Amino acid sequence: MSVLGIDLGGTKIAASLFSETGKQLSRDVVALEQRTGKEVGYLITDLALKSMRNSESPVTSIGVSVPGIARTKTGTVWAPNIGGWEDYPIVQELEAIAGNVPVSIDSDRACCMLGELWQGNARGCKDAIYLAVGTGIGAGVLIDGRILRGAHDIAGSIGWMALDKPFQNKYIACGCFEYYASGDGIAKLTRELLAMDSEYVGALRDYPFDRLSARHVFDAYEKGDALAIRVFDECIQYWGMAVANLISIFNPEKIIFGGGVFGPALKFLNSIQDEARKWAQPISMTHVKFEPSGLHGDAAIYGAGFLALQKMSQQ
Repeated sequence: MSVLGIDLGGTKIAASLFSETGKQLSRDVVALEQRTGKEVGYLITDLALKSMRNSESPVTSIGVSVPGIARTKTGTVWAPNIGGWEDYPIVQELEAIAGNVPVSIDSDRACCMLGELWQGNARGCKDAIYLAVGTGIGAGVLIDGRILRGAHDIAGSIGWMALDKPFQNKYIACGCFEYYASGDGIAKLTRELLAMDSEYVGALRDYPFDRLSARHVFDAYEKGDALAIRVFDECIQYWGMAVANLISIFNPEKIIFGGGVFGPALKFLNSIQDEARKWAQPISMTHVKFEPSGLHGDAAIYGAGFLALQKMSQQ
């Protein structure tokens, strides 16, 4: 038998069949192409049906990773990047086409942690944190072998971590930490510094101001650009402070760094560790390991597969 993992991302939906031992048996990807509401739901159910029909063995469980809040009690999803997904009944729609196959959902940050626990760099851990830094920022938190979800399934939304004062209205939409140190935040911080530094004439002036991206800043950094170096010096401080807070609160065995930014930001891991050491509970800091994701961009879909496997074992 096999299980089906589905990963709903910001631009695409991926589906993979997995064996019980974690071997990836298939992979299928469909672009969202600006779809919203029920159109996205149809894409997911169509992809699920296709995967189940093409499976060489019976699919016994389905797990879904979603961006935002996965309401595990109701089976609905709040996904801020998808219009019409304020309380979308994705579990109900999948159950309607899956027959007796159980369906489970969780947030992408939680699924990334589960993926690393199953087949990545958190294997064997009981207490670990997956720090997901991409367009936004979130954390999958594993405590005593279980994912921490909170009273309303919102635990791990660390983009709202307060790392600076005073409060500014620009933090309302995404939080202080995410504003400065996510993929979008890197671009925002760069634009702010460009606006303040009229004497800067480097490579980052060559891009249209409103189209400046984190990738441009990484490219400039590799060429020794002074402003790009300043941006990442600040990001390293934010990443280090945030990780220090997580270490002090949760005392994890490992912090796993993933998402699109880590990635190219893995080169800063030693500097982030040095910054965290200044702030973190000192004994806890000596016991934690900093590691990159072992699954890279596939952590969430492996986590969705493991979520399905866990659900199957509970039946």
